[in-house]
Amino acid sequence: MRGRGNLLAVLLAHTVLVQLVTFVLRPTSTYRALELGVPTGWLGLLSAGFAIAPLVLAIPSGQAVDRLGERRVMLTGAILMCAAAATFAFVGGGVAGLVVGSVLLGTGHLCSVVAQQALVANTTETSRYDAAFGYYTFAASLGQAVGPGLILLFGGDRTIPRTDTVFLVAFAITVVLIGVTVALRAPAVRRAATVDGAPEGVRDLLRRPGLVRTLTVSCVVIAAVDITLVYLPALGAERGIPSGVVGVLLAVRAAASMTSRLFLGRLAAWLGRRRLLVGSVALAAVGLAAAAVPMPVWLLGLVVLVVGLGLGVGQPLTMSWLAEATPAGLRGRAMSLRLTGNRLGQVVVPSAAGLLAAGTGAAGVLVLTAASLTAAGVAAGRRPPPT
Repeated sequence: MRGRGNLLAVLLAHTVLVQLVTFVLRPTSTYRALELGVPTGWLGLLSAGFAIAPLVLAIPSGQAVDRLGERRVMLTGAILMCAAAATFAFVGGGVAGLVVGSVLLGTGHLCSVVAQQALVANTTETSRYDAAFGYYTFAASLGQAVGPGLILLFGGDRTIPRTDTVFLVAFAITVVLIGVTVALRAPAVRRAATVDGAPEGVRDLLRRPGLVRTLTVSCVVIAAVDITLVYLPALGAERGIPSGVVGVLLAVRAAASMTSRLFLGRLAAWLGRRRLLVGSVALAAVGLAAAAVPMPVWLLGLVVLVVGLGLGVGQPLTMSWLAEATPAGLRGRAMSLRLTGNRLGQVVVPSAAGLLAAGTGAAGVLVLTAASLTAAGVAAGRRPPPT
């Protein structure tokens, strides 16, 4: 990454903290709702409150990054996440407070993530995109892994943890997050790209060669990750695999994805970006299709390892490809488009999978997901080089 001092270290620390706070507050808010006796059917309000921000505000947040600079939007995100933690801690005694907290959290997470990804793209040499986005997504995965552990550490060993304590700890962490954001030295604001002298917009961005295909691949890969989180446990239940073993399988998948992201730069330099992206998607597709076949648990563990390695590559590679295909003044909008597509994929693909599962079970869902990944791999193989 270009620039002085410890920009990369501060950015990665910021990334870890954002994901850590998000992945501790979301489950803890669910526990608080259960503690308040909220019917399980209403828990969807919390999830919807968090998800509505990326769908409604993604493009405006990307435009704000391009016009105001990454640091200001990241600071806005950090303040919103701090407000969310405070809302959960001090006003979360009812459903309304929990929903407001979820909306604030979703908005803060959105602003932080879009600005982070644009900052990586705008402060990294083109030849280093793959390694930089690999490190970035590794840091995000690390925060997602550590966050839920705080529930165990500070929440006690009860069925429903001490939510007050967890919320206060999360609030303290968001204060640190604000401090880290203030310490971030981001480059100056860049002018937006233009078409015939006028500012280039989202429609012009979508016309760039291969960009829609890149967004599609990213959408399918992130949906496949969600599918594994939901339907591996379902597959285990159908086959009589203990829940503890399924938890280990999910941990193996996550660890494999983190490993592939950590070495992404070297893998891309060795194989080439296009070959690595197509190969990783194919690897995940083969693994998911194989998981649908009954097999011993130890062999299923190896298959899940293969799936994790494949799925871990797709997200950072599509980020780097998107960054290279987009001029500096539009990268915030490009990353926000990617996030919007990902959220739509997380809604549409699992919903379709749920309808299929009613007739075919979890194995059928895995096969459908493998087919979707295969189609995404074909699209990635046809994608022209970024301009």
